[in-house]
Amino acid sequence: MKVKIKGAENFVAKTDELQLESSSTISRYTELLLAIACGMAVANVYFAHPLLDSIASEFIIEPSTIGIVITITQICYALGLLLLVPLGDLLNQRRVIIGQMLMLVVALVVVGISPTSIVFFIGIAVVGLLATVTQTLVAFASTLAVPAERGRVLGFVTSGLVIGILLARTFAGIIADLGGWRSVYLVSAVLILILAVLLHKELPGTVHKRSSLSYPKLLHSVLMLFVQERILVIRGILALLIFTVFSTFWTSLVLPLSSPPYSFSHTAIGAFGLAGVSGALAAARAGRLADRGLGQLTTGVALVLLMLSWFFINFISYSIVVLVIGIILLDLAVQAVHVTNQSMILTVQPEAGSRLTAAYMFFYSIGSATGSIVSTNIYANYGWEAVCLFGVSVSALALVFWMATYRLAKEIRQK
Repeated sequence: MKVKIKGAENFVAKTDELQLESSSTISRYTELLLAIACGMAVANVYFAHPLLDSIASEFIIEPSTIGIVITITQICYALGLLLLVPLGDLLNQRRVIIGQMLMLVVALVVVGISPTSIVFFIGIAVVGLLATVTQTLVAFASTLAVPAERGRVLGFVTSGLVIGILLARTFAGIIADLGGWRSVYLVSAVLILILAVLLHKELPGTVHKRSSLSYPKLLHSVLMLFVQERILVIRGILALLIFTVFSTFWTSLVLPLSSPPYSFSHTAIGAFGLAGVSGALAAARAGRLADRGLGQLTTGVALVLLMLSWFFINFISYSIVVLVIGIILLDLAVQAVHVTNQSMILTVQPEAGSRLTAAYMFFYSIGSATGSIVSTNIYANYGWEAVCLFGVSVSALALVFWMATYRLAKEIRQK
């Protein structure tokens, strides 16, 4: 005889849910490996920043237009976000990650041995396209984490991404001084290959139900997210603005530092990325604050700091110490907003994590491409003070936009 206890079925169901969530808890080693892989993959997009003068000299490109190297990479990065990252919701994420990293290795070798500017630009474009594997890694980390820790995990993994962007300049500067700019991409190819092997051993198979959509419909669903999810558009526009500021500073920084009175080497210029790392590490806590419902407050404080950072950055001709303070504040602010954005967005449709990441990061690419090409042109024609004026203006625009959408964003989050 079977005895049916009232509420037992609900208890069992809830217990199963808890077990399912706990089984998806990400280990510390996996977190660290994902963070390193994110940083190393995205670094390939930014290696060219401290190398722009050397690349321009070898391929005879005008200094006022050398920023196009970064712009091409970012445009192709944007295409990769729309065409490749959504595959994480359709195919086995582990296979997508490993396959994309192996193809990235080939592209890096092409850049490293490119005999002409045409081959170089083709190679760097493909690198931008394939470097989007970093976003598939972020989406995968979100899938592995339990909901209560998603913000913290995203904060940690995204910190690896931002630190990769910053240390890309340090890494590129040191390697370029030792073996020339080409060696930067060849060494990176070896490191990406090693990471691909480690990820192949560590990452689990599919951990969530994959979409049954066809690839064309999957891409269409990415576009529909812009219509369906207003929080995505709001936080995406903030991403566009903050990464316009971020790219404006880091793309143009090499120009005054490589000229008199400083005339710094690639290694010295790249070392400034170390200052940004401290800011990025400090901002990793933004994910925890988002988990506690303090994402909007974190965003407002960070945007004020972003504006303030340009006051210090403007003194580049007078004090390197003051410049470093500005760098720390700028990277702290950008990272805090970025982590908060992702924490808010990836909770709306957990099953569409790769597509949401792709849609959000599309705004990032537009901002990065805009900042890189605009800043080099502004510096060539009007100097560093004009670059700072542009940077603080975009920072102010981001703050005004956040204030204008504060109530709407709060209402959306409460639904």
